[in-house]
Amino acid sequence: MPTASAPHARGLSLLNDARLNKGTAFSAEERRLYGLEGLLPTHVESPERQVERVQRHLDTKPNDLERYIYLSGLRDQNETLFFRVLMSNPAKFVPIVYAPTLATVCKQFSHIYRRPRGMYISLDMSGRIEEVLRNWPVEDVRVICVTTGGRILGLGDIGVNGMGIPIGKLHLYTACGAVPPDVLLPIQLDIGTTNSALRADPLYLGLRREPPPEEELDAFVEEFIQAVRTVFPRCVIHFEDWKGTDAIRYLAHYKDRIRCYNDDIQGTAAVTLAGLISALKIKGESLKDQRILFLGAGSSGLGTADMLVSAFKLEGLSEEDAVSRIMLMDVNGLLETSRTDLSPSQQRYAKTLPASRDLLNMVKTFKPTVLVGVSTAGGAFTQEVVEAMTALNERPVIFALSLPEKNSECTAEQAYEWSNGQALFAAGIQFPEVKLNGKTHYPGQANNFYIFPALGLAVYATCPDIITDDMVIESAKALADQVSPVYQERGRLFPPQSDILEVSITSAARIAEYIFDKGAATVERPQDIRAWIESLTYSPRYQS
Repeated sequence: MPTASAPHARGLSLLNDARLNKGTAFSAEERRLYGLEGLLPTHVESPERQVERVQRHLDTKPNDLERYIYLSGLRDQNETLFFRVLMSNPAKFVPIVYAPTLATVCKQFSHIYRRPRGMYISLDMSGRIEEVLRNWPVEDVRVICVTTGGRILGLGDIGVNGMGIPIGKLHLYTACGAVPPDVLLPIQLDIGTTNSALRADPLYLGLRREPPPEEELDAFVEEFIQAVRTVFPRCVIHFEDWKGTDAIRYLAHYKDRIRCYNDDIQGTAAVTLAGLISALKIKGESLKDQRILFLGAGSSGLGTADMLVSAFKLEGLSEEDAVSRIMLMDVNGLLETSRTDLSPSQQRYAKTLPASRDLLNMVKTFKPTVLVGVSTAGGAFTQEVVEAMTALNERPVIFALSLPEKNSECTAEQAYEWSNGQALFAAGIQFPEVKLNGKTHYPGQANNFYIFPALGLAVYATCPDIITDDMVIESAKALADQVSPVYQERGRLFPPQSDILEVSITSAARIAEYIFDKGAATVERPQDIRAWIESLTYSPRYQS
């Protein structure tokens, strides 16, 4: 607790400090010592009773948007209680403070804005970004989640309304990975927006202009990166929901130069790889024998394909053989060599085949063992497509990963029914259990929160100079190894979400061990890595 000599930590100032406020849990002695008598109801409550009250409030709200707004207000009043609530039942609360609710939140962000959380760095601040970053009150920031709002949850470019994403993402670093909230900083780079409706909205809170040309944007991003390195030298820059071409370009440019990570590319890739490893354990097959067809060749699809190539190569395949086992399609059809619209990243996967926009035809031609949807084309995995996958494979692996639910390539019920219960299925959202022919099927959710909180905790602890693909692959393997044989027998591809904190700490310890083994850590190796990781984690307990 603060001392009596700190004037900002007494009376109403203390109650208005979300980091220090205990609300009704202040003891009678603390109330006398810190000038709180008369400012709180008489009864002293336990933290457990406070959580109960919060849950009762949430139960009265008509929808998850209202629950999100209530929880945001709680975070502003009492940070410890906020995280205590989230960590009490992650499976229940993560969907409220993150996807899918955040899609609704971001569409209305400027309209439901209450108070700032994080920082807004605009083009108007060019030349002064380092000075502006020093306005943040915490000196040792370890993770910055930064977005331009250029591609948010299937909503497209929503400018500063995208700030809800880095805020929510960093909530999950703490709620799912126990990374201390004080070291986390959400940032919105306000570069304008292509969304003319937002620019015309009188309540929109961002710059009312088009984004700058690429050359100007590159200079702005470079200044931002260098300013972060100066002001917060031990910080990871977590790129989130940038326009697809920018996401790929900036990750390629910076990943070998600075400590950075792109969750849309690397996180999606890692959780997809983890689900695939789990599926192959169930099938009794090796990764290097798989053939993988992607519907969607944007940043998520390409990032996942690139990581699979790296994983194939770790199993002994050549670059050529690894790439040959992956086929991608986008809105214009198969990535094939006659196309003139392919980016350099896409050209790597172009096949010498006739042009085609027919997914069913490509399934029959390529004969994939795994079908991955990252297209946002809702319903694209038709009955004919799933049946064709089932005809080719005794246990077809089908991942419909697009968000939100309306963009999912197929539902869990469809995947199981059309495959006669044989599919090993995961989606970007959590579909309910499906009962078919007297058997219960448990669809997986390939949610990135299985990856980035654990990776963030490991990097926070070990401070490697860069985050390599091998480290991200290790996070996928660590996750897959936590799917027990019992869950494998039930067709589950991921551990229970209710165990996410334990899963993340276990993964973080393994990733940290890998980082130490590779000589990439910049801190001294402890004797007991698991105990050391646990000692660094955040626990939502009031200071005494």
